[in-house]
Amino acid sequence: MSKDDKKIASGLKKAGVKGAHHHLFLCLGPECAPMKEGEKVWKYLKEEVGERGLDVMRTKAACVRICSGGPWLIVYPEGIWYGGVTVERCARILDEHLGQGRPVREWIAAENPLRPPCAG
Repeated sequence: MSKDDKKIASGLKKAGVKGAHHHLFLCLGPECAPMKEGEKVWKYLKEEVGERGLDVMRTKAACVRICSGGPWLIVYPEGIWYGGVTVERCARILDEHLGQGRPVREWIAAENPLRPPCAG
């Protein structure tokens, strides 16, 4: 295995790609919300995912092209889009959506679940 292959394998393991049940994307701003708010939510999300031992991948995004009503948290594979995410909302989303499998309906702005790949 080459040095690059080892780095890639290490990165995939660190990101939790193999065991992940969800992938969380958090748009930090700056168009949809002040970056300071987005960074605060990101810090909380990062710490809580680790502390709770959740099998999720998380990705920090700079723009999901909504440009209003953020920070935005998108949860896949369900394709749930939550707007106006605060630390408090994030805590409830982690508890209810990821922990209990019940999306927080009153905060859902959109849904677009992933579909299985096309048979070809």
